[in-house]
Amino acid sequence: MNFTSIVFLFFFFPITIFIYYGIQLVLRNRLAVQNAAGKLLLILFSIFFFAWADKNLLLWFLLYMFLVFLTGQVISCLTVQKHRLCVHILGIITIIGILFFYKYYNFTVELITQTKDSAFALKNITVPAGISFITFSSVSYLTDIYRREAAGGNLLDVMLYLSFFPKLLSGPIVRWKDFSGQLSERKVNDTTFLYGINRLMIGFSKKILLADTFGQVIHDIMAQVNGKGIDCPTSWGCAFLYMMQIYYDFAGYSDIAIGLSSLFGFQFKENFHFPYISQSVSEFWRRWHMSLGSFFREYIYIPLGGNRKGFSRTLMNLGIVFLITGIWHGAGLNFLWWGILNGACVILERCIRNTDFYQKIPSPVKWLLTMLIVLFSWQLFRFSTIKEFTDYLDIMTGAVICEGITYTWSYFFTWKIRIYLILAAAGATVFALPFTKKIVLWSSTKKTGLILKEVVLLLLMIWSVITMVNSTYSPFLYFQY
Repeated sequence: MNFTSIVFLFFFFPITIFIYYGIQLVLRNRLAVQNAAGKLLLILFSIFFFAWADKNLLLWFLLYMFLVFLTGQVISCLTVQKHRLCVHILGIITIIGILFFYKYYNFTVELITQTKDSAFALKNITVPAGISFITFSSVSYLTDIYRREAAGGNLLDVMLYLSFFPKLLSGPIVRWKDFSGQLSERKVNDTTFLYGINRLMIGFSKKILLADTFGQVIHDIMAQVNGKGIDCPTSWGCAFLYMMQIYYDFAGYSDIAIGLSSLFGFQFKENFHFPYISQSVSEFWRRWHMSLGSFFREYIYIPLGGNRKGFSRTLMNLGIVFLITGIWHGAGLNFLWWGILNGACVILERCIRNTDFYQKIPSPVKWLLTMLIVLFSWQLFRFSTIKEFTDYLDIMTGAVICEGITYTWSYFFTWKIRIYLILAAAGATVFALPFTKKIVLWSSTKKTGLILKEVVLLLLMIWSVITMVNSTYSPFLYFQY
């Protein structure tokens, strides 16, 4: 079920809110019962949300959650460190093995059969909704228990953690030790409720008005790429459109997820912090999909040794993390090369960041070089094969000039799209400047500012809903990763 769908917005969401708050109101004087009932309701809503994607995998999901819970219980009960470690490793291997089967089995078989005969055959596999993010949560749960950074939860707690529908499909990735602390006390007041609604409206606007609009133009351009071709300016414009689309698509999803979570009393950390103002690829990854970066840093980079075992080992650990990052994003060589490219840039920056040469590079130049790297690396996401990627680069660089082009850049980039692009670029960069903090503070503390903000957001939401109803279905890009 997509957040920006009629079914979610007009049926699932209002029914969920009505029932949840109705039960909370009825049981307001019985806090323990109220908390347990709230958990159970959220689990039921989340399981229904998962089953909407594929009801045939519902039993699988229930068994999966019970397996994670049972493994955590065993780790918690064991007192001998060696035994705890063995169960922890076995649990992690099992979880990763399940992910591998669903997401990478067919890709691996295809790679093997390209070089030699294989006894393995391709399978018709239905990938469970949110399997990558469910895996992250499971790894966090078992690891936090093993490290004694958090106690294991009861079955309801674990089921809610793994299935909670706002974060189920594409995060944000929430660590168990952060989630578990909010299970016993989930209080929603006027401020947190309004915050949740506002984040919801902001996310809808980013996704529908910007990301989906850009996506439609990209679709039209790519139809010409596969037909009579496009000119060089259009190829650059399309690449920039995708750079904006993937940001507003995923940031919009994160806003909706954070807003929904707030409505149920959970406070999740931010997932994006203006990544397109970064002056290095390293900084970009500290600002983009921050929950993913935090997960890899805590559960992979630091256990590998982090930066504590010498400079060479640090570089190797960074390379491993980005290699895994690329593999995680998808079963394809394009994702692998994307991870290698970003890893190579981060490693290079680590090697030269303290040199006089690097320190003297003007900040605007660093920013421009970083954005060019990001723009080109995102194109690896757009194409399923490396050949498609290199063919497109030939058009961008002018190495290939298409003859008999039907439509030039001015046909695709109408005044409406140009204005949207300017607004999108400003929202991703200018809004990070200090003066915007004063505007945000004014809109939150002053009555006039608060009213104006709510009116603007409400109008944007109405505009988004009208656009959503009149447009074709467009799923979030990150649902595929």
